[in-house]
Amino acid sequence: MYVADSRSTTPATAATAAARGLGPGRRAAVAPTVLALGTVSLVTDVSSEMVTAVLPLYLVAGLGLSPLGFGLLDGVYNGFSALVRLVGGHLADRGGRHKTVAALGYGLSALCKPLLLVAGSLPLIGAVLAADRTGKGLRTAPRDALISLASPEESRGRAFGVHRAMDTAGALIGPLVAFLILRQAVDGYDAVFTVSFCVAAAGVLVLLLFVPSRPRPLAAPAPDGAPRASLKAALALLRLPDVRRLALCALLLGLATVSDSFVYLLLQRRLGVTDHWFALLPIGTAAAFLLLAVPLGRLADRIGRWRVFLGGHVALLLVYGALLSGWQSPALPYLVLALHGGFYAATDGVLMAAAAGCVPPELRSSGLALIQTGQALARFGCSIAFGAAWTAWGDRWAVGAATAVLAVCAATAFALRPAPREPGTATATAPPTATDTASEETPV
Repeated sequence: MYVADSRSTTPATAATAAARGLGPGRRAAVAPTVLALGTVSLVTDVSSEMVTAVLPLYLVAGLGLSPLGFGLLDGVYNGFSALVRLVGGHLADRGGRHKTVAALGYGLSALCKPLLLVAGSLPLIGAVLAADRTGKGLRTAPRDALISLASPEESRGRAFGVHRAMDTAGALIGPLVAFLILRQAVDGYDAVFTVSFCVAAAGVLVLLLFVPSRPRPLAAPAPDGAPRASLKAALALLRLPDVRRLALCALLLGLATVSDSFVYLLLQRRLGVTDHWFALLPIGTAAAFLLLAVPLGRLADRIGRWRVFLGGHVALLLVYGALLSGWQSPALPYLVLALHGGFYAATDGVLMAAAAGCVPPELRSSGLALIQTGQALARFGCSIAFGAAWTAWGDRWAVGAATAVLAVCAATAFALRPAPREPGTATATAPPTATDTASEETPV
């Protein structure tokens, strides 16, 4: 993992580099807090993806749930976290308790893993999965706020790229670990859930021991009249033009982002992929995400985060186009999965880096949660609509409709995009000193 760079700096970043004791031509290294949180996410994703890899088979083949029952649980698993993100962001901003709320979320998800061993009915399993997703919803915004507060404005894209790359490494390792356990253990599912709990507990331990409760104090205190953390203040952030435009664009583009599972199912239909190899398709997306997250994060810092964010949705348009085309080639799955992973690398962390520049530090978690919630709910609605369109009209008509909607939403988002701002410049919502000195951590 690279944590330092020797490229030339822009005038906007020169003062920050000098303040950090860096010579000309060098960038600040990624803060230790980012690396610690990346390690927590890597370990936690190993645990989560172990369960995700076996859960469909466990529920349908092991417990005998109907496809309808599994569909309901899958909806709970993927959509429930969006409902509690604002609560997590609000709790984290009250008194700057980002680490406490994040630890609560990680701990709750860890405790849910062994409960799957004793939950044998649809209501109980649904409750466990809802609790697990509650933990994810609580921790996401505080974690991202810690990353943004520990990173200078001019390199936030790279910091989020490093974190997302480490997170995705866990998503690659988890299914492989589950596969090995199922091959070796007699009671495979029980062993997967038990090992998953132990790994998740290790992630919580890393968070408690190595992530500071908050970044080191800002060089300047919050200005008089700064907004106090509250749900009303979080919603009032939408009055800020940049936040409003960013949230609206994220919501619009989320309305045309279908579930990953549908992309893999479409690819399977096009190529006749067997069930044995189907489980490897998500690994292709994760591998591309892992390879591209840091380079695209750096590119976003250099040329503008909004450009890279929109470019990611162009990659998604190409995915839909490839699935619609009649092209038959062994290269098709590699192209689709590479573009799919590139879409996530150009949008996931980059969106949070862009949002952090629009939100004042005292409402950082709430602001990020506000944008995440709108995007997550829009994607959840898109998946439902896409599934209904597939059932009613067939897969090609559904993909065609999704492609048309994404093209319209991308054009609208381009027109509504926030005003351009050079990376490294201060935001209108916070004093320049607060943004430029958000992290005083020692580079590694």
